[in-house]
Amino acid sequence: MSHFAELDENNVVMRVVVIADEYEDDGENWCNNFFSGGTWKQTSYNNNIRKQFAGIGDTYDAAKDKFISPQPYASWSLDSNDDWQPPAANPYKDGGPYFVWNENNTAWEEVE
Repeated sequence: MSHFAELDENNVVMRVVVIADEYEDDGENWCNNFFSGGTWKQTSYNNNIRKQFAGIGDTYDAAKDKFISPQPYASWSLDSNDDWQPPAANPYKDGGPYFVWNENNTAWEEVE
């Protein structure tokens, strides 16, 4: 089975559908015809196509030909691999306490 993401006018993923492998080679056109329009881009569960599996709300970056997740917090920024990074590294160490991001004070807080 092959997966295709439908994009809105701002290249934001609206839905992801599964189609038979026999249509994969022309899947974007097949989806356009079957669903009566839209812009479609193939995506992949194993992240072999367009960086990562497209999810609703992700954005397709046409220049980079990849899907990018929404920014999780206003203080986070994209790194060179287009992954969101916090302004401070998570202090978690194996076996230690867990931490969650607190955007109000832009810091990691220990989970109790």
